[in-house]
Amino acid sequence: MIDIGNVFILGDSYSTFEGFIPNGYATYYTNAGREETDVSKVEQTWWHQLLEDTESTLLKNCSYSGTTICNTGYDGRDCTDISFIARFDKLIEENYFVENKVDTFFLFGGTNDSWADSPIGELMYSDWKKEDLFCVLPAFCYLLNQVNINLPNTKVICIVNTELKSEIAESFKLACKRYSIDFVQLNEIDKKCGHPTIKGMKQIKDQILDCIK
Repeated sequence: MIDIGNVFILGDSYSTFEGFIPNGYATYYTNAGREETDVSKVEQTWWHQLLEDTESTLLKNCSYSGTTICNTGYDGRDCTDISFIARFDKLIEENYFVENKVDTFFLFGGTNDSWADSPIGELMYSDWKKEDLFCVLPAFCYLLNQVNINLPNTKVICIVNTELKSEIAESFKLACKRYSIDFVQLNEIDKKCGHPTIKGMKQIKDQILDCIK
C-alpha cells in the first residue's frame, strides 16, 4: 500500500461532502443524496476511497461547491472571497502551511471556470496584477506558483477533469509541466448532471491511484 502521508485537498463540488469540509462552505454531496446522482455516503467519494487504499491521513478538505479557480464566477460575479486562489491565499495568511505538514496536495478544479464561461486569458508565469486573476489561466498559474512557494517539499497532483473547454484543459497541463507539477488527465468518468456517480467516483480514484503508484 502506497504511503502518501498527510493529504490536503483544494477542490470544488466534486470533492465536497457534508461534514467533511470547512463550516460555511457550500457542499454538493450529502448524506441525504441528490436526485441527480447516487452518491450518498462519504465512503463513496473519490478522495475517501483513495485514503482507504493508501497509507494516509486527511489533514483538510478545502473544497467549496460551485467555486472557480479564478476570481470570476457564474454570471460574471466577483468571487475574490471564495475562489480557489482566495481560499489558498487565506490559508497562507493564517500560516496553515507553516503549522501543518502536507505530504500530498490534490488540486481538483477548473470545472466551474469552464461551466461559468469565466474569461480564459492566457498562461502567465509572473508579474500578475489584480485584474489578471479574474481570468482562468493567469489565476491557475498564480495558484501553482503559490503552491510551489509554500509547499516546496510536498507532492502536488493536479487532477484535470473530463469535458473541460479544450483550451483550459490543455493549458492546465502545459502550466503543470512548467511548474514541474504532476497531473492526472481523467478519462471517461461516469456522471449525471455533470457530477460523478458512485461509479464515476471509483473511476476517479482508480485513475489517480494508477498515476501515483
